[in-house]
Amino acid sequence: MSWEVVIGLEVHAQLLTNSKIFSGSPTAYGADPNTQASLIDLGYPGVLPVLNAKAVEMAVRLGLAIDAEVAYRSVFARKNYFYPDLPKGYQISQYELPIVGSGHLDIVLDDGSAKRVGITRAHLEEDAGKSLHEDFDGQSGIDLNRAGTPLLEIVSEPDLRSAKEATAYLRKLRTLVQYLDICDGNMQEGSLRCDANVSIRPRGERTLGTRAELKNLNSIRFLERAINYEVERQIDVIDGGGQVVQETRLYDEGKDETRAMRSKEEANDYRYFPDPDLLPVEIDDAYIREVRASLPELPDVKLARFEQDYGLGPVDAQVLTASRAVADYFETVVEKVGQNNAKLAANWVMGDLSGALNKEALEIDESRVAADHLAGLLSRVIDKTVSGKLAKQIFEAMWAGEGDADAIIEAKGLKQITDSGAIEAMVDEAIANNPKQLEQYRAGKEALLGYFVGQVMKASKGKANPAQVNELLEAKLNASDG
Repeated sequence: MSWEVVIGLEVHAQLLTNSKIFSGSPTAYGADPNTQASLIDLGYPGVLPVLNAKAVEMAVRLGLAIDAEVAYRSVFARKNYFYPDLPKGYQISQYELPIVGSGHLDIVLDDGSAKRVGITRAHLEEDAGKSLHEDFDGQSGIDLNRAGTPLLEIVSEPDLRSAKEATAYLRKLRTLVQYLDICDGNMQEGSLRCDANVSIRPRGERTLGTRAELKNLNSIRFLERAINYEVERQIDVIDGGGQVVQETRLYDEGKDETRAMRSKEEANDYRYFPDPDLLPVEIDDAYIREVRASLPELPDVKLARFEQDYGLGPVDAQVLTASRAVADYFETVVEKVGQNNAKLAANWVMGDLSGALNKEALEIDESRVAADHLAGLLSRVIDKTVSGKLAKQIFEAMWAGEGDADAIIEAKGLKQITDSGAIEAMVDEAIANNPKQLEQYRAGKEALLGYFVGQVMKASKGKANPAQVNELLEAKLNASDG
């Protein structure tokens, strides 16, 4: 039987507010356990939550960016359940009336085609604490620093049909929240977490199959691997005469498998009811216009502009706009070297710079070569002070902290030789020292031109202008041949 995979994602984006959603406690990552939790976060009797207005603004920013229905009135509810890291016994979330309604996100598939993925809703809620199992022998500790941290849960329609589509969607959503400056997208630190609802059904069937929820996937690679494993597992269950059970499953990255955690709860199990301590959130058109006016250029718009203004191909434009920080870096370089040299700047950002960053697992805002310094190096390539080959050496020196391009060129004597008389002397010497190769070239082996170029570049220690060397060699060799 041919199966169709059906996937929907629930993405929890931790909002970049300085304080928690209902209290003034800080949200900084990495603090000592239980140093950032107030009585409000713990729901002590007599305390009252106060909504963080910045969290509302960030939710509206996301809603506008995905062309969603932004609600004029939304309501917080209590989601009741027991868990050790939830001391109140309930989580404040939005249920029937979320702040963001139906919207969409467009993704690009591997074959270059586009696909529109529906977004059901996005609602505000508070995070729970964190259980610590590794630091206590036979016991568990509880860190409540995360309790009350603002989250925006973004729920997609079950429109995704493969693990590849799911990862493309998550990448695009991560890029978007980073552009909007509402979430840092750091999955390693848990700022962006993903649950995947996965089911299969016979191809052509419209009824959804029984789904399993894969919980708390903290990397895009694990999302892809977990879905692929789960799809194969469900097919094996059905082919073996069994039935898929609706449940929540954990992905074990060490064993590359999913395993059951608990049966899947339904909304009724949580006994939702409106939080009596929080008023409904009411916004108006003026507020929405104000937030819309503050939106930055969004990724799809920026990508189209990069193609049009800088003459970049779709793949290059996609790479350079996948991150707002990368796009900003690239545009800073282009601003200094000129729009006509955008392709050169793109090649360096995607090539040598990305290679150096990847080698040390650094983000671009941690680069050892600032954008204006890379622009300085490229300016010396453009004005032919140095060749492209020497520029790579200079870049390595810049990365090592030896100064800017001009200082390194001066200190290492790397200025390109453009004196035609000096280059001609080296060309003559190369021809005179290689009579056998000259004879072969004369006999029609034109590929030996590269050999002679290499001899001249070696003699000049890589500093001769390659274009001049090629031009003079061709003239001399062809003249000798005649």
